[in-house]
Amino acid sequence: MPFVKLQTNIELDETLRKQLLKQVSSLTASQLNKPENYVMVVIEESCSMLFAGTTEPLCYVELKSISLPENKTSTISGALCELIKTTVGINPDRVYIEFADAQRSMWGWNSATF
Repeated sequence: MPFVKLQTNIELDETLRKQLLKQVSSLTASQLNKPENYVMVVIEESCSMLFAGTTEPLCYVELKSISLPENKTSTISGALCELIKTTVGINPDRVYIEFADAQRSMWGWNSATF
C-alpha cells in the first residue's frame, strides 16, 4: 500500500536506477513498519524541472500510504533525503517531499480496496 514516486531532472544509469528503486522500497517498508511486498516505487528521470530559479539537480518525492503516521514524517523525510543525497548526489535542500495519508476505501488493490 505504500507508494513512492521520485521525479528528478537528472538521468540515472540502469544500475543506479535499480539500486535506488530497491533502496527506496526497503527504506519505505522499514520506516512505515509495513511489509515490503506491498511497497511500490516509481522513478521518473530526466524530467524538465526548475526549483528556486535553477535547473540544478533536484528531486520531488510523493509518499502515499494508508495510516501514514504524521509524527514520523520528519524522520522519513530525513531518511529519504539522506538516501537521495548518498545515492544520486542531490542535496536535501533541493528535495521536496509530499506526504499523503490515503483512506482505506480510496486505495484499491487486487480487485478490491483495503
